[in-house]
Amino acid sequence: MNTALILVSVAMICAGQLLFKLVGQKLAAGAPALSMQVLAMMTLAMGIYGTATLLWVYVLKSVPLTKAYPFMALSFVAVPALSVLFLSERVTPQYVIGAALIVCGVILAVRA
Repeated sequence: MNTALILVSVAMICAGQLLFKLVGQKLAAGAPALSMQVLAMMTLAMGIYGTATLLWVYVLKSVPLTKAYPFMALSFVAVPALSVLFLSERVTPQYVIGAALIVCGVILAVRA
């Protein structure tokens, strides 16, 4: 159950990052910083981040940080992968290799 909660927290962090990127894109396109759309996305991103943080603290009540924290590295894999899917960004073959190494590292770290 703790692993599931950790993964939910990581997923929420990833969702927040994508929303922050969307806010940045809106601002770069000339949207006013105080426009309803920008403020709504920013508020949602911050709410997701805040909830993820509360969930993380809840998990850390019963899971050692040395076991939980390696999962956070998965965000370095998931955020760019999601940005490819949803934001039409590109990753290099080197990135794919690095991401695979991160996943292997997480597996090794949490099984130790």
